[in-house]
Amino acid sequence: MSLIDLSTHPFRIHPGATLDLGAFPTRDESLFPLEKDEGKERMEEFEDRIDELQTLFYAEGKHRLLVVFQAMDTGGKDGTIRKVFEKMDPQGVRVASFKRPNSAELAHDFLWRVHRQVPGDGEVVIFNRSHYEDVVAVRVREIFPESVWSKRFKHIVDFEQMLADEGTTILKFFLHISKDEQKERLQARLDEPEKNWKFNPGDLDDRALWPRYMEAYGDAIARTSSAHAPWYVIPADRKWYRNLLVAQILIATLEGLEMQYPSVDFDPDEIVIGD
Repeated sequence: MSLIDLSTHPFRIHPGATLDLGAFPTRDESLFPLEKDEGKERMEEFEDRIDELQTLFYAEGKHRLLVVFQAMDTGGKDGTIRKVFEKMDPQGVRVASFKRPNSAELAHDFLWRVHRQVPGDGEVVIFNRSHYEDVVAVRVREIFPESVWSKRFKHIVDFEQMLADEGTTILKFFLHISKDEQKERLQARLDEPEKNWKFNPGDLDDRALWPRYMEAYGDAIARTSSAHAPWYVIPADRKWYRNLLVAQILIATLEGLEMQYPSVDFDPDEIVIGD
């Protein structure tokens, strides 16, 4: 599987760039001009390659990988995580979800609960929501004033720089869906009884604030995308295409680590296993 150049990836946000999410595509076909069935077949190939690379990643035990997912409600974080990472060995991968902070977490700085979840050597950690809630949701809902949340951009950039300096590879994905697509997905949760449990009436409050969320996410992504922790804005209206994009970037990132299986201090050809 050929290595793609992530530095020129069309959905990578470069440091210093301005970002208008309202003008950014939520549907695309440029990188994978395929039909849905063809896309799913390609995804099977990607899954097998991810499995191979994670086995090598875990065996070598030298690298750390942090994958951050952010999205509007129904944006597909859970589905992407299930599909892209489903063949990874559970020994070497885990998901950390960040919901509304509890009293113990609120008694510390906003990065305290995040730092406790970062990966160790040979480990892949996936953030389902993350520290970016602390510069997006708190801003949109006016939980904290600008004098508080605006300082957190620098704290986040410095925090991620520290992680990178200590050996963590960081990928950040914003799964970008349209407001119309969100409406369809919310309606499906109401129409299909087995999905009723996923519907939260409070999601409609956030939906009413859509323009403010787009502004806040665009600002946060533009101000915190860096060479050591890049953001990718993924057109996510089509789930299979979204999965392909995330998987392709993940594969290229892992291949770029140039990993090797650890050497052994014995000659396998000289080992005889008795009956």
